[in-house]
Amino acid sequence: MHTLFVLSVMIFAGMAFGRLAKLVKLPNVTGYLIAGLLLGPAIPSLIPGLAYQGVITSEMLPSLDIISEVALGFIAFSIGNEFKLSYFKRVGATPIVIAVFESLFAILFVLAVLLAIGVEPAFAIVLSSIAAATAPAATIMVINQYKAKGPVTETLLSVVAIDDATALAMFSVSVAVAQAIKDPSQISIKTSLLDPLWEIFGALIFGVIIGMIFCIPLRWFKKDGNRLSLIIAFVFLGVGLSGMFGFSSLLMCMAIGAGFANFSSQVPHIMKLTDGLTPPIFMLFFVLSGAELQLSVVPTVGLVGVVYVVMRVIGKMCGTAFGGMLCKADKKIRKYLGPALMPQAGVAIGLSLIATQVVPEHGAQIRAIILCGTLIYELIGPVVTKISLTKAGEITASANTDVKKPDLSKS
Repeated sequence: MHTLFVLSVMIFAGMAFGRLAKLVKLPNVTGYLIAGLLLGPAIPSLIPGLAYQGVITSEMLPSLDIISEVALGFIAFSIGNEFKLSYFKRVGATPIVIAVFESLFAILFVLAVLLAIGVEPAFAIVLSSIAAATAPAATIMVINQYKAKGPVTETLLSVVAIDDATALAMFSVSVAVAQAIKDPSQISIKTSLLDPLWEIFGALIFGVIIGMIFCIPLRWFKKDGNRLSLIIAFVFLGVGLSGMFGFSSLLMCMAIGAGFANFSSQVPHIMKLTDGLTPPIFMLFFVLSGAELQLSVVPTVGLVGVVYVVMRVIGKMCGTAFGGMLCKADKKIRKYLGPALMPQAGVAIGLSLIATQVVPEHGAQIRAIILCGTLIYELIGPVVTKISLTKAGEITASANTDVKKPDLSKS
């Protein structure tokens, strides 16, 4: 089928299932994911001999990866616009401390139980290290849809942004430890220390510089059409440079947004233009994410998979509460922020590919567990995020549930 035809079907299906989700009081993103499941190859693969192989076939999925790259670039750029120095002067180190402890506790909780049930140490360390990663996309969509506002939402936006850096750092350390256990001769300063530092700090430094440069052409181009073109160009630039130099595209685009937000007075207007562009991109991204979910891996995960899925959530909740307690954060933050960190997707899947190189004998099992976890977290996570923010009093009953103009700049 022609790619444009498939994209049009994805948008129609996303709109239809988003509306159905709204009718049963679920977040739109849950409807998008279900639409993707029905359009993708997951369900036909469970029924041998079925003529229907999905509108989005397995062969087509790699060619649609650019949608995910663009969507994640815009999501990270929008999050970065929340990283204003004035905000951190007001709240202090609370988001950073919480991000560190919720990532650390997720790893330690999963690791402790895996070791307790007799899992091989190197395998347990590598798998548990992936537990730190959180997917910001679904969380941001829920915040946008329900126009959530308040201290929990503010902290959540900051934590999911910082989480990518903490997850990469902790994963790198864990991989080095696992390699030392398996074969001490494989350890090198470059792979265990320099490469992760380059990926994290290179993305942040170059991203901030690009964000500052973004402020310059805005002085010359005043029309909305020209400024929208500049937004697209700079986000594409961030994603493209990340691929060329081995940076994290999420960190790069987040840093572009942060650099821009701290050196320009045009943030509200630029974010308004961005919000008018991104809804169909985000819809396509989540429908595609649903199509990539693999139901066939669910029966293969076993006890190790159950431990990973359950203990990761418990670890993040306990880590959030502990970090919030250390910083004397608001009681609502300590209580309701943890469950909202449940979603996990792209970053975790990427880390799982690296993990299979460290413990290749467990590669298939790691891949199955992470994919199964993604399926569960991405379908349930947005609902849990909505419930958490509602109980925190930051989603009102009158909130408009149509995703028309997500407004991150007002969070």
